[in-house]
Amino acid sequence: MSRHSFLLGRTGRCAAALLITSTLLLSGCGGAGPAEANAAEKDGKAEKKVDAVPVEAVAASHRAVAASYTGTAALEPRGESQVVAKTSGVALAVLVEEGQQVRAGQPLVRLDPDRARLAVAQSEAQMRKLENNYQRAQKLIGQQMVSASDVDQIKYDLENARAQYRLATLELSYTTVIAPISGVIASRSIKTGNFVQINTPIFRIVDNSRLEATLNVPERELATLRPGQPVTLIADALPGKTFPGTVDRISPVVDAGSGTFRVVSGFGEDAEGLQPGMFGRIRIDYDQRADALVVPRIALLDDGEPAVFRVREGKAARVPVKLGYAEGPWVEIREGLAAGDQVVTAGKVALRDGTAVQVIGAKPAATAVAKPAPAKAESRQ
Repeated sequence: MSRHSFLLGRTGRCAAALLITSTLLLSGCGGAGPAEANAAEKDGKAEKKVDAVPVEAVAASHRAVAASYTGTAALEPRGESQVVAKTSGVALAVLVEEGQQVRAGQPLVRLDPDRARLAVAQSEAQMRKLENNYQRAQKLIGQQMVSASDVDQIKYDLENARAQYRLATLELSYTTVIAPISGVIASRSIKTGNFVQINTPIFRIVDNSRLEATLNVPERELATLRPGQPVTLIADALPGKTFPGTVDRISPVVDAGSGTFRVVSGFGEDAEGLQPGMFGRIRIDYDQRADALVVPRIALLDDGEPAVFRVREGKAARVPVKLGYAEGPWVEIREGLAAGDQVVTAGKVALRDGTAVQVIGAKPAATAVAKPAPAKAESRQ
């Protein structure tokens, strides 16, 4: 083979290799075009999804709602008494314990009665003596053997002796300390054998048959509250339980300093478990609507006039509403919405009028997720 033929063969092989390489590169570039287009399409869909703000929504619905006034107060017994010793003496017997139910007039403590009995006997003897003297004087005055002034003096002494006798008898009765009211023994500060001084508190009795709670209500509520209205109480010490009651009495006078008036609610037989001193949350219902259109309170916007974001056709619209009664987590809508309207309850901060939204957990959102499935199948083909 000549040198010229060798060079021509070598040049041909290089050109062929260059042509194959160029073809492969072009083929690679041509194959990447559809993939990049699919990726761009997916990115565009992702951007569209990001534009829809995820929110939570609840449908406006009908339910009973009550107009009420709420407040907090401590429970107090309807009656309470500090039992004191009305005479001095040694406690021979303590007849009741803390927590025991007692009746009015029931003996609680017996004190040493010896000294009081001697005083009764002494005063009784003096009284009997003066009664005999007065009877003799009455006979002698007719015989003019006793002056009228002497008879009057004997009569005066007799009346004084009778008073002394009654006083001694009363002191003797004080040696048995009795319950002034019916109730439960809340505290006891005496033991058998103690010496008790006069006017010393030894028991505390509370009448827990009916408990009361007093609210200081603003004067603007004076026209809406009245005796007999239903009351509901929730005690912090008894979670999960509610106790019914009624408004017992309302003060007709408004305190000039605080601008409030007193409302006293009573809780009776249905208040089993409640104890004096418990702290309770009280609600007084003064009106009720059985079929009110309501939405959750959290759906209301905090930007001045009452309004909500209503979701319709994937967009949020700010809708002014007129409010009615509010009860617990619900608020009544008098104007602006219809039953079934979806209102945003979570995600309101990121919304503006006309913002595209995606309701989390709603059926339309689930359908939208299912649509891309056929596209993935086509790409596999």
